[in-house]
Amino acid sequence: MDKSTRYKIFNDPIHGFITVPKGNILRLIDHPYVQRLRRIRQLGLGYLVFPAAEHSRFSHALGALELGQRVLSNLREKDTTISQPEYDGTLMAILLHDVGHGPLSHTLEHSLIKDFNHEMMSLAIMKELNREFDGELETTIEIFTNQYKKKFLHQLISSQLDLDRLDYLRRDSFFTGVSEGTVGINRILKTMRVFKGNIVIEKKGIYAIENYIIARRLMYMQVYQHKTVLSADFLLRSIFNRVRAMLDSGAELQFASPALEYFLTVQPSAKKSISKEMLTHYTDLDDHDVFLNIKLWTKSKDQILAELCHRFLNRGLFRTTFLDKKPTEARKNEIRKKTQKALKKLKLPYDEKSIDYFLSFERSYSEAYKYKNESIWILENEKAIEFSKAAETKNIIALTEPVVKHYCVHLKDISI
Repeated sequence: MDKSTRYKIFNDPIHGFITVPKGNILRLIDHPYVQRLRRIRQLGLGYLVFPAAEHSRFSHALGALELGQRVLSNLREKDTTISQPEYDGTLMAILLHDVGHGPLSHTLEHSLIKDFNHEMMSLAIMKELNREFDGELETTIEIFTNQYKKKFLHQLISSQLDLDRLDYLRRDSFFTGVSEGTVGINRILKTMRVFKGNIVIEKKGIYAIENYIIARRLMYMQVYQHKTVLSADFLLRSIFNRVRAMLDSGAELQFASPALEYFLTVQPSAKKSISKEMLTHYTDLDDHDVFLNIKLWTKSKDQILAELCHRFLNRGLFRTTFLDKKPTEARKNEIRKKTQKALKKLKLPYDEKSIDYFLSFERSYSEAYKYKNESIWILENEKAIEFSKAAETKNIIALTEPVVKHYCVHLKDISI
């Protein structure tokens, strides 16, 4: 048999050629649930700030899969026993770890379903795929949910140093052009070992880990919580909040997407479980549904909805102003009055409820390394030492402190 018929090659700008063996993994890649990830931007609304940040959740999933193949092969070379079912199950879990993301990734995660996060949908989709694949994903689900006996396999998927983070940091850095996010992935993967059932890093990889934590901090500051990204996120949420308010008041509204109409009219909850109906509509959703509806709503007779949609479509974004401290109620009222005057000048509704669509007081939170709860362990003289306590890394404590910033999203017509 020609060897080329045994696998498929994907050309990736981050990791080079990604070789995927034919079988269940390739069948999953070709499945509509995974192909849908091609239509979901990895960085949500980041493209409004970084023009080349158009990369998809699909390319990220493939990238994480490639890192999974590398690290599992490396661990086997270091005499870690990993059976073929464990190998395949881990790779499938890595491939599917983000399959539950909705349109624009994290931006609308809590706007479509109540009591929900994307990991819940990822698990529901895995269970559905397991039925389609006649139970072939049992090990995958056990590893994903941390129910499998070999805990280090789950740590590769979800931990302070998982393959998800290693790929998205390098990938997001590349497509945004923010070079500070570059991570020495190969050194980290090569220095990974299993010690007493857990993933550890050999001492020679300690500087790569320090660079990884610094890169995470810088990417949060320069990309994930960029002030313009924050304002775009608020604008999109305002659109959805306005649509819900209109529907609650009995107003008629056109939809270009039946799937999006379902979530905005039914407003389902995942508190008890994710129903088959929710899963079916959710897997019909992608970025195009959101954009198509926003284009349609620019023609709405509702002034506020039309204004918000026009702003989103044509990048007429609000401004984000970072504050030195949490604003007092007096300060908030002062800014609300300014917003009210600006809305009146723009001939838009300016009652108290209307102001909330154009003004928001929020806070951002980032933590590059949660050393008190989830740790990265360095192997030194056959002893695992928590990274912040390892030799020559005392300065890392300063980088692990959470960064909390209060900010105000407001009309550009007013000064803060």
